[in-house]
Amino acid sequence: MTPSYLQTLFETCKVQFDSELNMSAHIAKTTQTCFFHIRRLRQIRRLLGRDVTAKLVSAFVISRLDYGNAVLARLPQSTIAPLQRALNAAARLVLRLRSREHVTAALIDLHWLPVAARIEYKLCTLVYQSVTGNAPTYITDMLQPVSDLDRPTQLRSASKGDLAVPRTRLKLGERAFRVAAPRLCNELPPDIRKSSTLATFKKHLKAFLFRKHYGLVLEQ
Repeated sequence: MTPSYLQTLFETCKVQFDSELNMSAHIAKTTQTCFFHIRRLRQIRRLLGRDVTAKLVSAFVISRLDYGNAVLARLPQSTIAPLQRALNAAARLVLRLRSREHVTAALIDLHWLPVAARIEYKLCTLVYQSVTGNAPTYITDMLQPVSDLDRPTQLRSASKGDLAVPRTRLKLGERAFRVAAPRLCNELPPDIRKSSTLATFKKHLKAFLFRKHYGLVLEQ
């Protein structure tokens, strides 16, 4: 790899915050980087098979879309739309589709969750790791089981193993991890939340999100 290419890789491995915390700078930079890699891969696509192309796309494009995406929680669909366009372009590259061809079927064929679902996947995974004692303290300290609260009216939530969702007066506060993450996890079926291993949790979580966003059962 050339020094300039290595510099490009380094510069994209960070989350960029802006003054309004709408993550527009981060989304713009991530999208730009994803399309940069897609263009480079397109130049050699005819020499690669589907499986090899998918692996390269996963390494150079999807890894960028997923990096730090927990900070994108509860952003409007219009705001994260550029990231979805990058994912769509990556799917078209793998399956050699034209730019005007509908891409949802391609995403389903590749078993790729849409960007909004990928954000939910990251948040729920972080919560599961926290609850099972496999997350850093700074994450674990932001989560509290309802059963630890002295609120008799929440006995039903406590019995379900729900996490407390702090109240917030600001719209921005709803995007905070301590609010968005437990709210999402509380919506998961109990059998998913009680998965015995992280691998099992991820498998069932992906199937759940696949049904939620595509309305289809994920073929394992």
